[in-house]
Amino acid sequence: MDSLVSMRVFCLVAELKSFAAAAERLRISPAMASKHVMQLEKRLGTRLLNRTSRRVSLSESGTLYFEQTRQMLDSLDEVEAAVSKATVVPRGTLRLTAPVWMANTMFAKVLADYQIRYPDVRLDIDLSGRLVNLVEEGFDLALRATAAPDETLIARPITTVPFLMVAAPAYLDRVGRAKRLADLAGQSMLHYALYPGENLSLKRDGGVETVKLNPVLRSGNETLLHMAALEGMGLAFLPKWLVADDVAAGRLEQVLAQEAIFEGRLFAVYPSRKYLSAKVRTFIDFVAADKRMR
Repeated sequence: MDSLVSMRVFCLVAELKSFAAAAERLRISPAMASKHVMQLEKRLGTRLLNRTSRRVSLSESGTLYFEQTRQMLDSLDEVEAAVSKATVVPRGTLRLTAPVWMANTMFAKVLADYQIRYPDVRLDIDLSGRLVNLVEEGFDLALRATAAPDETLIARPITTVPFLMVAAPAYLDRVGRAKRLADLAGQSMLHYALYPGENLSLKRDGGVETVKLNPVLRSGNETLLHMAALEGMGLAFLPKWLVADDVAAGRLEQVLAQEAIFEGRLFAVYPSRKYLSAKVRTFIDFVAADKRMR
């Protein structure tokens, strides 16, 4: 059997978690798909897939082999396309990690439109909020809001993300609506754990004015901070994409709208620009060009 074909069969079985589904897509029999995988396992001397009557899953060795092989096949497709001047159709699973607050209606619509454009790409998205190691954990791409991207990775600016200070009307009814920064002193703050400090500083007339807030809740999960703000627990700095619908509906109010706002930069981060796969390249270009991301 052709080892390269067997590798492609194995990767598709691993992605779809089914011999039958992979065989149908490749237009071969399930028995032939199984033979290809068995040939690989015999040559490598290790089990790549755990098989039961109901499911197929990667073994520990299979996980390592899958990640390396998948990247190699993507690169091979890109090289062959460059040489033949053909167009590579994006396909396969795109593993993406992004901030928790990307779980919003606007970004979901962007994903839906991308999948309509490129139906052969399956999206596997991690929104755990942790800083993953792209290479070691087999991620293709990360969307990260940061002022200083990792210098060991390639970072392409995508857009800016406004962060607004918001609070529920019930909270503002209790404490009053601030007209100036000093009015916020001592107020309850829902503090994002990845940003240090309890002080809020704003530039004013060539200087900097600072007030100390009272962090009643600290968390690295923006979804929890968002829900706590809706419950009236206090003030929160949250991405506009996450709270725009709530502000429009009156569930949240923007506080000091002309002053308490800052813009973070969203980057597409990936391990290397060498042989960038079609699925990664098209996703980055699609997101960067989408007007909703501005």
